[in-house]
Amino acid sequence: MPARPAHYYILRLGLLLVSASLLLHTPTPCFAAANDTLAADQALAVGDRLVSRNGKFALGFFSSGNISESASSSSDNNSTTTTTLVTNWYLGIWFNKIPVFTPVWIANRDEPFTHPDNNLKLKIRLEIARDGNLVVLDMGAANKTLVWSSEITNASKNSDNTVAVLTRTGNLVIQHATDPSQVWWQSFDYPTDVFLPGSKLGRNKITGLNRVFVSKKNRIDPSRGSYCVGVDARFNQGIILYHCSSSVVFWASGTFSLPNVDPSDSGFISYNQIDNSQEQYYIYTIPNDTLSVYTAVETSGQIKGRVWVENNQSWAWQEFYTQPMNPCSVQAACGPFTVCTSNDNANMSCDCMKGFSVESPGEWDLGDRAGGCRRNNPLDCSTDKFLPIPDVALAYNPVPMKVTDADDCWQVCASDCSCTAYSYTSSGCSVWNGGLLNTAAASTAGDILYLRVSAKDLQALRDNKKGLYVGVAIAASVAGSGTIVLLLLFIVWRRNRDYSLQSSTTQDAAGIRTFRYSYLRHGTKNFSERLGAGGFGSVYKGLLSDSITIAVKRLDGARQGEKQFRAEVSSIGLIQHINLVKLIGFCCESDKRLLVYEHMLNGSLEAHLFNNSSDGIVLDWSTRCQIATGVARGLSYLHEGCRECIIHCDIKPENILLDASFVPKIADFGMAAIVGRDFSRVLTTFRGTVGYLAPEWISGEAITQKVDVYSFGMVLLEIVSGRRNSPEVYTTSSFHISYFPVQAICMLHAGDMSSLVDPQLHGDFRLEEAIRACKVAFWCIQDNEFDRPTMGEVVRALEGLHELDMPPMPRQLAAITKNAS
Repeated sequence: MPARPAHYYILRLGLLLVSASLLLHTPTPCFAAANDTLAADQALAVGDRLVSRNGKFALGFFSSGNISESASSSSDNNSTTTTTLVTNWYLGIWFNKIPVFTPVWIANRDEPFTHPDNNLKLKIRLEIARDGNLVVLDMGAANKTLVWSSEITNASKNSDNTVAVLTRTGNLVIQHATDPSQVWWQSFDYPTDVFLPGSKLGRNKITGLNRVFVSKKNRIDPSRGSYCVGVDARFNQGIILYHCSSSVVFWASGTFSLPNVDPSDSGFISYNQIDNSQEQYYIYTIPNDTLSVYTAVETSGQIKGRVWVENNQSWAWQEFYTQPMNPCSVQAACGPFTVCTSNDNANMSCDCMKGFSVESPGEWDLGDRAGGCRRNNPLDCSTDKFLPIPDVALAYNPVPMKVTDADDCWQVCASDCSCTAYSYTSSGCSVWNGGLLNTAAASTAGDILYLRVSAKDLQALRDNKKGLYVGVAIAASVAGSGTIVLLLLFIVWRRNRDYSLQSSTTQDAAGIRTFRYSYLRHGTKNFSERLGAGGFGSVYKGLLSDSITIAVKRLDGARQGEKQFRAEVSSIGLIQHINLVKLIGFCCESDKRLLVYEHMLNGSLEAHLFNNSSDGIVLDWSTRCQIATGVARGLSYLHEGCRECIIHCDIKPENILLDASFVPKIADFGMAAIVGRDFSRVLTTFRGTVGYLAPEWISGEAITQKVDVYSFGMVLLEIVSGRRNSPEVYTTSSFHISYFPVQAICMLHAGDMSSLVDPQLHGDFRLEEAIRACKVAFWCIQDNEFDRPTMGEVVRALEGLHELDMPPMPRQLAAITKNAS
């Protein structure tokens, strides 16, 4: 039987039919070795981490969110304002093995370390000071500056006998180096918003220490929010949830009892309350540390317990406990002058009352609704009106009034300029002063709240209604003429037809949208802004009608029938992973085949690695580590996380895109299936990508996922070195001089890492991490595919969970070296 061509085997690559786990990169280094102890002669920098002995928790520095700093300057008649984006950095602990980045403790939640965003490396260090305190120092200043300290005093504690240990439970402990029973400080005593198994919620009667959990401000800002969880002083209300500033308690557990809830219904959590002469606290435990569990007080004020579970081959946090059940019962959950609506007692939505607008739209979008809404127009006590809001649960803290009827109730509020609302029910008259809090939509027939609004707002609302009435009247009059009606129907039909040509028409079960060609042509300005070109076609920047920026790929090699093309694209659309570019939709009209992807703000890895322009940003070492690990995880998912193995076949820096946070996303995965069976042109493109092709491509052997491993090894070398593996133009006589992998493995074997690592880093890298990365790279590019690791093994090696021997020189590189000599 004749040997089949190489492209035959590519056609066997499968497509994902199950949901993917959502993998959010952690800001940890990809090559750092796991170590749970920081000694007096050691320091932890950005990109380093401590890892608990069970591998469950990690401690290090991470960034979250940006703030804008504005500076004004003036000279003569000119004034300018300069705005600088500043990144917030934190020292914290997170779940090390959970792909969704989940912090559980932050040392400096209210005082982040900041630096200009264009400097990708922050010069801060965590170390043990001479007095035994754990401190963070700013090394970028002229003199080292203390920016955070554990702030403990103990005569018996000093740097010689002190270590910091990250325990198996996620507790950072400062203790005696040889006597672990001597603990001088622990992070469990200074919690943020997360209640971990084994930690205590409550107070120490001797020292007065009170452990209280405080919600974070919003999704990206971990500073203190509005809601606190603790225990009451008498210990008879159990756990209490209260507003931190007003101390108003709006939920209490009472005699503390939580259900033992487990996905397997086996009861996996044990709760206890302790009250003795020394302490009053609550604690919960899990049977073993293989489970990942935490309880947090949310930005919205609810207490939620979560466990990391597998569900239909997709991993995610699953809620097992929620209190209070109705989110709208949380004090000021939506802020003043809002109406809270609860959906199935699980989620809530907040809407401004009529005549009001969101106070802080940016914070509102991030989940912080504490600012509520503000009036569109100021009040004028002499002309104000009252607007009825029907079917609501009345606002918090009403003031009862003794009146005889509804008119008297209105008169009481109208005559008091500070009165913002009133209501008259079967219980009598109630009025409110100041901001209205906790007004909620009633699930059944509710009460009527009469809201004080300005005359201008009331008139605007009436004008809107008049416009509606006028429209209805016109429609009714038009209905009297059959000819006009038919004409209008025809116009409506034409408009709908035109609109359908300008928008996406359908959305399948996987959430993939079908676009009209005319819509994409309009959204890309007739394909005028080209982002790049590859083996499968050109990519253009575009904009959807909902202001979402997209990247549109026009396929040159897709010759499948429409039905098969739609099936392939829909299957590819099921692939959801943080390190894979998301497919939004497609277009399939006549012979036109287009794919619509999410747009990556920072472009391709190629542009950042090999851009030598003076204004280019040099990727720092920790960012390179993040990119390398992310790409490895994405490939591991394609190879091992899908029902059928998916081979990418063209891994190179141009196909690795970077989002706004420099999270890497692999592009063009699954393209071999999308373009169909005509691989003649595609294979030519593959063989034209010099520097990334495994020997199997040249020899015509069967293609497996190990070709991706080989290509990743070459890309990893480029990430470390910042230079191409081979020049764009070379001759046979100069090949051995220019082919960088030959030089790189010689440098690795000789221990000359300073010459191997990108000189633009100016020596700012970790030696052991660079050695580890190069070992991984050269194991990946071994000639025999059986000598190469799987991508899952590559991920574990890059994370420091698997030690590697020194790789041998691949035979092809050895041959080049021999010829050169």
